[in-house]
Amino acid sequence: MQNVGTNAGLVWQALSNAGQALDVKAIKKATKLKDKEAYAAFGWLLREGKISVEESGEEVLISLI
Repeated sequence: MQNVGTNAGLVWQALSNAGQALDVKAIKKATKLKDKEAYAAFGWLLREGKISVEESGEEVLISLI
């Protein structure tokens, strides 16, 4: 697994480029991260107060704060 901080940066960049909330699948596709890497990055960004997570039906949407 790569550095969690580096992966968090990839996730943040993908969300910033999109300009809108993305679902987990779209973030993984944009960043080419594996499940464990993506979820660790989400945790990092949540702890830093950089993203919000919202459930919409069966989807989980991630957005920048």
